[in-house]
Amino acid sequence: MAIDHPHRRTRLSALLLVALWSLAESKYIAYNTTQRIVADKLNVHIVAHTHDDVGWLKTVDQYYVGSNNSIQGACVQNVLDSIIPALLADKNRRFIYVEQAFFQRWWRQQSDEIKSTVKELLSSGQLEFINGGMCMHDEAAVHYIDMIDQTTLGHRFIKQEFGIIPRIGWQIDPFGHSAVQAYLLSAEVGFDALYFFRIDYQDLAKRKDLKSLEVIWRASKSRGLSADVFTGIFPKNYEPPPGGFYFEVNDDSPVIQDDPLLFDYNVQERVDDFVAAALSQANITRANHIMFTMGTDFKYQYANSWFRQLDKFIHYVNKDGRVNALYSTPSIYTDAKYALEESWPLKTGDFFPYADNPNAYWTGYFTSRPAIKGYVRMMSAYYLAARQLEFFTERNSSGYTTDSLADALAIAQHHDAVTGTEKQHVANDYAKRLSIGYSEAEKLVGASLACLTEPISSPGCYNTTTKFEQCPLLNISYCPPSEVDLSLGKKMIVLVYNSLGWKRNDIIRIPVISESIVHDSDGNEIESQLLPLADATINLRSHHVKAYLGISPSITPKFWLIFAVSVPPLGFNTYFVSSTKGKVAGSVASVSTFYSSEESKSSNIEVGKGKLKLLYNVKDGTLTHYLNSRSLVKASMEQTYSYYAGDSGSGNDPQASGAYIFRPNGTFPIKPEKKTPTTIVRGSILDEVHQQINPWIYQVSRVYKDKEHAEVEFTVGPIPVDDEIGKEIVTKITTGMATNKTFYTDSNGRDFIKRVRDYRSDLELQVNQPVAGNYYPINLGIYMQDDSTEFSVLVDRSVGGSSILDGQIELMLHRRLLYDDGRGVGEALNETVCVNGECAGLTVQGKFYVKIDPLGEGSRWRRTFGQEIYSPLLVAFSIEDGGNWTGSHTANFSAMDPSYSLPDNVALITLQELEDGNVLLRLAHLYEVGEHKDLSAMAYVELKKMFPVRKIGNIIEMNLSANQEKTAMEKKRLKWKTEGSSGVETIARGAPVDPSELVVELAPMEVRTFLIKFDYISFAKIGDR
Repeated sequence: MAIDHPHRRTRLSALLLVALWSLAESKYIAYNTTQRIVADKLNVHIVAHTHDDVGWLKTVDQYYVGSNNSIQGACVQNVLDSIIPALLADKNRRFIYVEQAFFQRWWRQQSDEIKSTVKELLSSGQLEFINGGMCMHDEAAVHYIDMIDQTTLGHRFIKQEFGIIPRIGWQIDPFGHSAVQAYLLSAEVGFDALYFFRIDYQDLAKRKDLKSLEVIWRASKSRGLSADVFTGIFPKNYEPPPGGFYFEVNDDSPVIQDDPLLFDYNVQERVDDFVAAALSQANITRANHIMFTMGTDFKYQYANSWFRQLDKFIHYVNKDGRVNALYSTPSIYTDAKYALEESWPLKTGDFFPYADNPNAYWTGYFTSRPAIKGYVRMMSAYYLAARQLEFFTERNSSGYTTDSLADALAIAQHHDAVTGTEKQHVANDYAKRLSIGYSEAEKLVGASLACLTEPISSPGCYNTTTKFEQCPLLNISYCPPSEVDLSLGKKMIVLVYNSLGWKRNDIIRIPVISESIVHDSDGNEIESQLLPLADATINLRSHHVKAYLGISPSITPKFWLIFAVSVPPLGFNTYFVSSTKGKVAGSVASVSTFYSSEESKSSNIEVGKGKLKLLYNVKDGTLTHYLNSRSLVKASMEQTYSYYAGDSGSGNDPQASGAYIFRPNGTFPIKPEKKTPTTIVRGSILDEVHQQINPWIYQVSRVYKDKEHAEVEFTVGPIPVDDEIGKEIVTKITTGMATNKTFYTDSNGRDFIKRVRDYRSDLELQVNQPVAGNYYPINLGIYMQDDSTEFSVLVDRSVGGSSILDGQIELMLHRRLLYDDGRGVGEALNETVCVNGECAGLTVQGKFYVKIDPLGEGSRWRRTFGQEIYSPLLVAFSIEDGGNWTGSHTANFSAMDPSYSLPDNVALITLQELEDGNVLLRLAHLYEVGEHKDLSAMAYVELKKMFPVRKIGNIIEMNLSANQEKTAMEKKRLKWKTEGSSGVETIARGAPVDPSELVVELAPMEVRTFLIKFDYISFAKIGDR
């Protein structure tokens, strides 16, 4: 037997290689990347993209410039710098870009030459804007008005700079998908299709089996076929397909090595990988077109490393001939699908909740970082009001504007911002941006109100005599403008502005340092109530003023001054507060009286002076009954607190509860650690019930004389974690209603969607997490009903909630967790507040509102009061030191005709003067089809009465994001076929606006957007209305 000597083998191999090299030829290869669709082949649409989070692990600016790379090596500036020359190198290459917050930063820094090049690339279609908003907004923890505003900001920039209108929705990373995103932020924007990835793992598996990953989503029963949108769900994620197709410079996927003179020649092997991935995806996709999403988070920082490989794949795959590969975009892909004239499966409802494995429901983020969620909602309402005032007094781009707040709010809608799923330093950055934006808008609001109160004879608004101040920290009882000494004849001017389109009667409360009374602008004293500040309120105020402002308050107010106000639509009224010593004869001011539950000789305490009464058990202070003498509703009701222990992930399944994931490990009731008497405060306007639930939960329940709902203000925190257990705090409100597993939650503040516990209409649900798997996002409210009553709970910010037991509603109010949940943020959700170097867990204060109505009557309260929650009265303060303020100023104002207000079923959601002088107007019908017996009807808005002193010169109806005329959008928007559908439209729609009559019709759930050109007359000069 011969023995093979190793040195001999080496010499033979070398001789063979020399022979091969002599036969091979290394030369330039012109890769054929010509775009074409082949009818009888599987067409693989290669979509080159980057997903650039507008803040997550790093702040938005750190991501843009590429700093703080110890956290994540990401630089969006590099991406955009790199893409342009890469596209110029081959006219067939294509790339899509999404986040305008980044693109605008980059665009501002470019030379005219680069800008010209970019415009050519956009015009040719090589570069395409997809989605087009400032960010890729979340779809669970966001309000629909914020979704519209941030999308409009991006879309109008694109239209103004490039004359381009995005066609495709691209929500590839949000953690579940809402009905409002489909019918409003896709169809009404004019999108021809919507693409995303994250749906429940069980739903995804079924859709793969049925080849129903691509559907027609009909998300609104009120808007019908007109709101249909073609929807594509990616089969795995928004990254390249399995098989190794990542080509950033530091990625480890094998590149195509096609030089025969070099080792590791692998063309056929890589072509086989590509074809295998294509055929695998084709097996779960209808028709002969599939999309490969070639990119992921912050990729293409060196674009040529990607395009070099994609060029080769297209060239060699097409030479192989089994499938056809082409550079494409979602628009090209959508057109190819549409050209097939197929009928597609129909999807209704939404895609919540989302789970990516049996113990990982992404329902925790519905509540995560509740303080940020509350701040975003507060700033959203302020932005709406500030834009109205900016319009009334003429926009001045060189002066104070709302632009900074607009940008900050837009970025805050990102799916790792308001969601609470960002790192702590990034959350701080979002809050800082909102604060800076508010500061500028606050100056605009103060100047506008001063202008509007100036006398008619005043020559303009440049030398106003009144300075108005506001109180952004009123939520922690800190309001320096109201905490003033009113002795020696001084009066506090309290101006109350109403941003709603109808007259509003409400109650306001301000902290004062002494006993005071209130007069209206006619000099009549109005009813008021003084309520001493509770110790818990004073402690919260002192601690958080120090934390936020770095100072200790020099004055501690003694009372809340509570009084009723009546404010016209889109207008203000003025009230005057003066000091009083003791009881004034004939005064309607009163000081609240305090009672302890221990003083009661009865077993029950009744709270409330008006039609609504709440009954409490004297022994333990628990709520027992809800009574309404007008509606004759009498119901048992109990409210309790408990916490879910956050799973640490230390068991067989390492999944922990964290910023994204809600994974409870047991539920534990929260009971007072010692018997603390319940304090009842009674007054002429409202009664309050103060309860120290435990050392870190304090609650005040309020019943107003003239209101038929209860208001609950909770203060939760710092949540203790000394036992090394993270806790998720919930309140549960229990009734005796028989609700049959059914309840309803809102979609981004619009439609209410029916939920059934442990059930999904699209699949046979395997229930693994009976609590987390039944949680849904709540932005407006949640309700349930039986055969006689409706029980509704409305909220002041995004929260998670459910009905885990029949007759019971629960809301998650706060979360503090000790483990990361493994979804990328790499940080436990453990928020703290530090004062003088000492840190404690975050304390959160918020409100929810409770009402029980006879069956069929609850929707009016949910819709009307829901608008009042979203748009609280704006209160501003000044001081009158002698003189006659009402004689020299305008004390009452309304932009509308004195006899007019908007219909009860219509909301004004945008009134904004744009940079070009046009005015953006949006009106929204508040009711769904069949929601209310009277208010689910066509509504009519008379613009002549809405703007009585301005003549409308021109009015154009636009799409939702105001970047194209609506008629043009509707003509070109693709109309898709659905399986088993006749395609006949029976849904009502508002008629075109007659320019002579100027009446806007709105059908149920319709939102209409207009650009108006006024023949200008300043509201500031129209006098006392």
